[in-house]
Amino acid sequence: MTQGIPVHQQQAALAASWPNEGPTVAVLLPCYNEEAAIGQVVRDFRSALPMARIFVYDNASSDKTAELAREAGATVISEALRGKGNVVRRMFSDVEADIYVLADGDDTYDAVAAPQLIEHLCREQLDMVNAARRNTSEQAYRPGHRFGNRLFTTLVGYIFGERFGDILSGYRVFSRRFVKSFPALAQGFEIETELTVHALELRMPVAEVVTAYKERPEGSESKLNTFRDGLRILKTIVRLAKDERPLAFFSVAAALLSVSAIGLAIPLFITYFETGLVPRLPTAVLVCALMLLASLSTACGLILDSVSLGRREMKRLHYLRLPAPPTMPFPWSAEKAGSAANGQDTDRFSA
Repeated sequence: MTQGIPVHQQQAALAASWPNEGPTVAVLLPCYNEEAAIGQVVRDFRSALPMARIFVYDNASSDKTAELAREAGATVISEALRGKGNVVRRMFSDVEADIYVLADGDDTYDAVAAPQLIEHLCREQLDMVNAARRNTSEQAYRPGHRFGNRLFTTLVGYIFGERFGDILSGYRVFSRRFVKSFPALAQGFEIETELTVHALELRMPVAEVVTAYKERPEGSESKLNTFRDGLRILKTIVRLAKDERPLAFFSVAAALLSVSAIGLAIPLFITYFETGLVPRLPTAVLVCALMLLASLSTACGLILDSVSLGRREMKRLHYLRLPAPPTMPFPWSAEKAGSAANGQDTDRFSA
């Protein structure tokens, strides 16, 4: 039924071309109009991880991103549905590996740090290592972005738990069981928030390592809009709070409604005790309506909390069915790197 569908043919080709022995590492680079940087990014990761396979997912670019990535040695796949979240969802669906390295194609992240991140993940048996950004240039990390990152990191930490100092980093290393248990519902740059909350909700073993963050090369422009994408990230946090913490979410709404009702009711009670009358009937009706809404909000929170618990248990059981990160050492030694650079070890990982 699916043999004639290009997407399924592409997935089958990817699976067939992957080696069957030893742990495998995939570098995933989502890109949109990154011709100024993508070639260097692919070469840097090829040098840092000579035994890894590099995938560039071109998000309907209008420049030479795909051509330059292919020339640099990456496997290039097109995703027409715009948005980083859509690209990451496609990546996680298509690529089969033991370890996944996710980075941007804008040459702002330090590819040299990738072996350290992988080693940390395997040694500690983690499911995600987040590369927190250390700014190396004022032009690399705009003040508005820094403020938004601190705000959203604090908000997510307050709601879901404080385990990360940079929830919006696009540079991460994942285990297979993280990737294949991640639903990926986001469409755009809010995908990083969803990745973070997924790890926190399932209480996965995670870590954060500080890495360098540099400015884009000349000719490369950021696609991130501070206010528009900031609003989308905030909406995602609110949605995740409602879905994953419904009792707390609806309890806050119930508390606000109750406080409003009590504030309106106090003058009515004072007047009633003084005169025995309730002269402001519409206000009294409003108070009753607000208290009813508060009660309904609490009831919704209690019911949805049970539903959320069941969903979390199912996600956890699916997560436990997947293999843990490999513990065996990876061939990232200087000797292996040198032989790969000379073309001795690249055949079985060639694109």
